[in-house]
Parts: sequence; structure tokens; C-alpha cells
Amino acid sequence: MIQRFDVGPRMSELAVYNGVAYLAGQVPEDASLDIVGQTRQVLEAIDTLLAQAGTDKTRILRAQIYLADIADFAGMNQAWDAWVAPGHTPPRATVQAPLADPQWKVEIVVTAAA
Repeated sequence: MIQRFDVGPRMSELAVYNGVAYLAGQVPEDASLDIVGQTRQVLEAIDTLLAQAGTDKTRILRAQIYLADIADFAGMNQAWDAWVAPGHTPPRATVQAPLADPQWKVEIVVTAAA
């Protein structure tokens, strides 16, 4: 059975199936923040969604990070490194891509064991 959370007309924020939690791309609430602040907000949103699925960041199977400007890589990593659980760093990819809102600097998608 597929469980969906925060279901909207276009998308769900989270789906859980067969012991795996699939999160939608998470973006910052406050686009006026710098890359560190935006990344922190996104990671907090990820923590909240993972908790809804009964899991946490130590069980992330992979992360996909989209940066509007790859020059923000170091700032994003500053927030990421402070957040990620030592010994539980997931496989990760980081790419530069235009985001849906030009004020967003970062979007992160994770998949985790539930």
C-alpha cells in the first residue's frame, strides 16, 4: 500500500512504499536568505517529513541537490556538513540547475529507508 502525506492537487510532499520514503524536492520558505540559510531551512523541512514517515536523516539512502548557482556549493556544504549525521553520510549528487522560483538557491530531494 502506498501512503501519501501532505497531498495537494499537483503533488504530495512524501510517499512511503515498501519501506522506502520518497520526498518531493524541498525548497526554502524564505527566499531572501543566503545559501546557508536557505539550505538550513530545506534540511529542517526534510527532517520534518522524514519524521512523518517514522524515519530520520541517518536512514537517507540518497540525496539529490540542485543549486541555482554552483558558486553556492561551499555555502550549501557548510549547512549540509553541520546537519548530516557523522557515519551516516548518504550517497549524494549536486548539480547546477535553474529552479522553479528564481529566488530559490537550493532544492534537495531525498529517499530514505522508512
